Amino acid sequence: MIAVIIGCSGNPDQPDKTAIKDAGKTEQKNMPSDTLKKRLIRAGELEVSGKNMAELHSYFDTANFRFHGPDKRESNYAQLNSYFRSYRAAFDDLSIKRGLMIREGNYIACQTWIEGTFVRPFTLAPYGKIPPNGHRVIRELMNIFRFDDQGKLVEEWVQLDNRSYLRQLGVEGK
Repeated sequence: MIAVIIGCSGNPDQPDKTAIKDAGKTEQKNMPSDTLKKRLIRAGELEVSGKNMAELHSYFDTANFRFHGPDKRESNYAQLNSYFRSYRAAFDDLSIKRGLMIREGNYIACQTWIEGTFVRPFTLAPYGKIPPNGHRVIRELMNIFRFDDQGKLVEEWVQLDNRSYLRQLGVEGK
């Protein structure tokens, strides 16, 4: 049995036993791994490019999607899209790359890199409005995504190196 921790008590070293699921019991029998991975890759490309929003919406459970970020930052689908609009407005030549992807049941864990040139103010940065510095910025993320039985994204957890990101944006130490 492989266990996936989907929540924890206040102490990450002592997971809440009610938050441990047998990942094998959530296996999607109707959605091959390659299909889910392709859907995840395409959803990221559409979110970063801002093109074909109707197609983007088809990859998400837009009513129930929840984003869980660092510092207990929580967002719904509309808030996630607003953040990416701000990101697209601040950066030119945006691209997204997915690295190692591991699937267990309805979950995919993966590496993600979002890269662009910081040329206009970033209005929805997690640290307030940030003026551009003209530098190439690479945001490195570790993501865990949860899909429903129809292959739609319903949850995402993200961890990132904020210090490196702030340094690239030109605001570290301010």
